[in-house]
This record gives sequence, C-alpha cells and structure tokens, in this order.
Amino acid sequence: MTDFLQTASELITSVSDFVCGYPLFLLLIGGGLFLFFYSGCVSLRYLGKAMRALRHCDSCAEGQISSAQALMSAIASTVGMGNIAGVAIAVTVGGPGAIFWMWVSAIVGMSTKFFEGALSIMYRGHDSEGQPQGGTMYTLINGLGEAWRPFATFFAVVGLIGTLCVMQANQLVESITTVFTTPAGIENTATLRFIMGVIIALIVASVIVGGIKRISAISSKIVPVMVGGYMLLVLVIVCLNIDRLPEAFGSIFTSAFSMEAGIGGLLGIALTGARRAAYVNEAGVGTAGMMHGASRNDNPIREGLVAMIGPAIDSGLVCTLTALPILLAGNYNSAEGIKGLYIALNSFETLLPGWGQYLLMVMVFFFAFSTMFSYSYYGLKCTNFLFGAQNAKYYNYFYLVMIVVAAVVPLGTVVAVMDLSFALMAIPTMTSLILLAPRVKRLMKERLA
Repeated sequence: MTDFLQTASELITSVSDFVCGYPLFLLLIGGGLFLFFYSGCVSLRYLGKAMRALRHCDSCAEGQISSAQALMSAIASTVGMGNIAGVAIAVTVGGPGAIFWMWVSAIVGMSTKFFEGALSIMYRGHDSEGQPQGGTMYTLINGLGEAWRPFATFFAVVGLIGTLCVMQANQLVESITTVFTTPAGIENTATLRFIMGVIIALIVASVIVGGIKRISAISSKIVPVMVGGYMLLVLVIVCLNIDRLPEAFGSIFTSAFSMEAGIGGLLGIALTGARRAAYVNEAGVGTAGMMHGASRNDNPIREGLVAMIGPAIDSGLVCTLTALPILLAGNYNSAEGIKGLYIALNSFETLLPGWGQYLLMVMVFFFAFSTMFSYSYYGLKCTNFLFGAQNAKYYNYFYLVMIVVAAVVPLGTVVAVMDLSFALMAIPTMTSLILLAPRVKRLMKERLA
C-alpha cells in the first residue's frame, strides 16, 4: 500500500510539473497573444480610457460591489508571494532580461483580462438564491449554451481545489520561523506551527465570514496601502543606491536580447519571464471573471477596461518593484538552489542592513493575507455553483481548516494537486474567451467608437 501511494504521489507530481510548465504557458500566452491582436491591441490603445473607467460611478445594475472594488479584490488575490519569490526565481533562472519579458507578458495578460471582465458582465448568471454571479461557468452556459454545462462543472470542480491557499499559508509560516522565531532561539516545532496556523486562520476568518462585501471593502483599503508601501520601500532603496540604477535597468534590456547563449538562450530568458508573469497575473485562469461578475455594472466593455488594469499593477508595477532591489544587490547569480523568497530577503537585507528583511516581511504579511482573503471567495463561488447557494457557506470552514493544516504538515503532493487544478482552470476559461471573442469585439466597436 505504501509503495502504491508513493508511486501515485510521484505520478501526480510529474503530471502537475508537466501541465503547469510549457502547456499552461502556451495556452495562456498563446491565447493571450491572439486576444491582444484580435482586439486591436486593446491593452495599449485604451489604457487611458481604462483609468477613466475606474472613476466612473456604477449604475444601479444588479451586483454586490463596485467595479473599483472588484478590481482591488482581484489584485488582492494576484499580488501575493509570487510577486516576491516568483520574481526572484525568474531573475535567478533567466537573468535580468526575464523582467523585460514579464512586462511583455503583462501587456498580453491585460488583453486577456479585458475579455474576462467583459464576458463576466455579458453572460452573468444567477445562483440558486437569485443572486447575480459571474465567472467561467456562467459564461460557458449563458454564452455557449447548456451543452457546455459539463465543461462549466469541470471548471468549478478544479477551481474548488485550485483556489485553496495552502501554499500562501505554508510559506507565510515558513517565513515567520526563518526571520523571527528561529533567530530568537525558539524551536520550530509542530505545536508552534499549529498555533501560528490557528492565528492566521482566525485573521482570515474575521474577513471572509462577511462575504464579498467585506472582502472587497478590506481589499479596497489594503491594496493601495500595500502597493504604495512597497513602492515607498523600494524607492528608499533606489535612492540609497541611485548610482547602480542605470546599470540595473541597462542589464534588463541587454540581457533580454542577449545572443551570447544563442537563440536557445534568448528563448529561455523570454519564456522564463513571460511564464512567471502569466502565473502572477492569472489572466485566462478564470479567477478575475468571478470577481468582476459581482460588479454593479451593466456595461461589459467598461468592466473589461477596468479588469485589464490588474496585470499592469501586479505583473508590471509590483514585479518590477521586487526585481529592482534584487538587481541592485546583484547576489542572484550565486543563488542557485535557494528558494525565491530567501533571495529577495537577502537582497533587501544587503541593501538595508539590519532593516531590509524585516521591512520586506511586513510586505509579505500584506501580500499573503490579501491573497487568502480573495481566494476564499473564488472557492465559495465554485461551491455555490456546484452545490447551491445555501451550502456555499460550508466551504469557508473547509478553507480555514486547510490553512491550519498547511501550516503544520509538509505539503508535497497536496500542492501538486492544487497546482494542477489551478492550471486546468485555464482550459475552459481560455476556450470560452476565444470562442466568444467575436461578440466582445462587436460590442467594442459600438462602445469604443
């Protein structure tokens, strides 16, 4: 029996590593490039209009939150540990040039998010209690017909698993023990991790039990604070090391198009940066549609414009804020085998001795908790679709228990299952976006003329 479980675990991990690699990258980036050009480069042409749309007062259309709150909640879920650890890994593996390709991926992801946001309003559905709901499952059924219900159910099932935030909880506990408890001489025991897990779960519970209205209200406050605070922290570092800044930026562009390693090396750098950005902004995965579908907005194109601001902030601005200190510190070349978060912590500590790692840990707290708040809503919506609105509340209890479990046990295969589920969410989402893109484009010609 033990051998069978070991074999099954290795098989699941192998499948997850494969699917979450180039197949997912090609689906998200390839599909995103199609939507980018098909839309007439919407992410470049209409960014100014998107910013103005954010200030638009919402109508009295059905919905639970404003478009701005939907955007802040979506950003809260995407701005997480990947913006720190993921960027550090991208720079270590692909060099400074990976950052340039992250910017390119952000522009592509903005176009994908535009279609997600627009379709979440165009084909918004209702749950068993008559509340308006959006997301891939409703887009498939209402946009493509009842024949697509099995595909919608598939999305909800894998989404139920993929949006569990155990990795965020696990890494948060790991970070606390590394930076605070272990240096203080406190032994890293299962009991200590359990206590930390319970505390984290209680903090998350205080927000998510209030539903989308409380989540969006908290997100609307926490996102500007955490992004603004992170920007201020990096600005201080840049000012203290201003003489190295031209070299850091120069290395991004030089490395992005470097032919020293040949065509294969150039493609490797591009793929590393673009793939990391695609994972960070979640464009095409389907999470954004669930959030923007709750918006009090009856204009699909305006909601799409608001939605596309997300990747500009998470994979554009925030990822750049992480990359700059790492490039300024210059210690990423010898970081092979080190986890991404440790690379970032070491870089901040090098540039701000005695304070750097602790200030970054403050941002880690913000990033981790904001993600855990919003992800609970995604799982709740999947539960709602599968089992009815009256049973959706039970998901929150399961979600909180899994946070405590994640704090205590090694994740291993559990993470592989969740990563695989998250990747599989992109298949029905990208299918619906591409098939329904002509309808969005027709509406674009009417509303953006």
